[in-house]
Amino acid sequence: MSELNFPPNLFPTPSKAPDLSPEMRVGFVLSPQFSLLPVASFLDALRHAADEADFGRQIYCSWKIVGPEEGELIPSSCGLGSRVDCTFPDPSEFDYLVVAGGRLPDCLNVPEETLAYIRQARAAGVTLVGICTGSFLLAHAGVVDDTRCAVHAEHSTQMRALFPKTRPITDQLIVSDNDTFTCPGGSTALDLAFSLIRSRCGRARAVKSLTSLMVGKERAAELAPDREYAQLFSCGNSKVENAVGIMESHLSEPFSIKDLAERVNISANGLLAAFNRHAGVGPTEVWRNIRLAHSRWLLLNTSRTVTQIAFECGFADCAHFSRWFQKRYETSPTDFRKGRKSP
Repeated sequence: MSELNFPPNLFPTPSKAPDLSPEMRVGFVLSPQFSLLPVASFLDALRHAADEADFGRQIYCSWKIVGPEEGELIPSSCGLGSRVDCTFPDPSEFDYLVVAGGRLPDCLNVPEETLAYIRQARAAGVTLVGICTGSFLLAHAGVVDDTRCAVHAEHSTQMRALFPKTRPITDQLIVSDNDTFTCPGGSTALDLAFSLIRSRCGRARAVKSLTSLMVGKERAAELAPDREYAQLFSCGNSKVENAVGIMESHLSEPFSIKDLAERVNISANGLLAAFNRHAGVGPTEVWRNIRLAHSRWLLLNTSRTVTQIAFECGFADCAHFSRWFQKRYETSPTDFRKGRKSP
């Protein structure tokens, strides 16, 4: 096989990962014959939210596939399989335990220790998430009695027959009840992942997943109608639309506008003119404001230090960050956090 000679800087290497605890820790329990699409959608949403660009490091989110036996290969309904990362750990390691169902009735054929682990997670206060027919497994474990669960219309009769204490819902894509989230599968798992990432990691991280996964404009607008500079994603200028998408994928590591312009195949002056026409300001200000909006969320919702937030949002140092934050919000980051002003 011939080797490719890559031009310098064609594939940039990531900077050193910050020493931070993930804001969202997720465990996955995969059933036999699990449906691949909802699992892949959820995992890829986490992967893109967890790091800058497409590096995929588990910095802001982390995840593990857990099961009775480390290394066990679990087959999906389409034939592809996934191996268990580790034997069931203490469930308190996770903020969410995602239970992935699949083809019925095969997916219900799990060992008792799997059901016991789901019950253990419930007792530990871990939020449970059922995707596809994962709600059947939650019911099998006895943790969703008198709980509303999103179920595909094709399976509602089966749910009622097998688990009469549950309350199957067929007219909602995502249902939240009794500290449990459920969705009927397919691409709705991406919507659920977006919602949970947003609540734990902020709008900017969740939107980065939408952008990186190439979610269509119409669906993205429904999921995040209040995203920063939302109007630019349907402004009719593909250079601006693509440039803002790249900005959202580089919250911590912004680069020069010249490089940004090259990525969308336009001159730097042409990009500046396009942004001034459609946004009323230049690309530098748009990018900075996207990062400042994320910093504001972090100040309100996390215990990160101001210095950590400054670097997470792509500012050279704390003083640089504080100066721009003061200019945008007319208060210092420290005073803003003390006041806990509503967003």
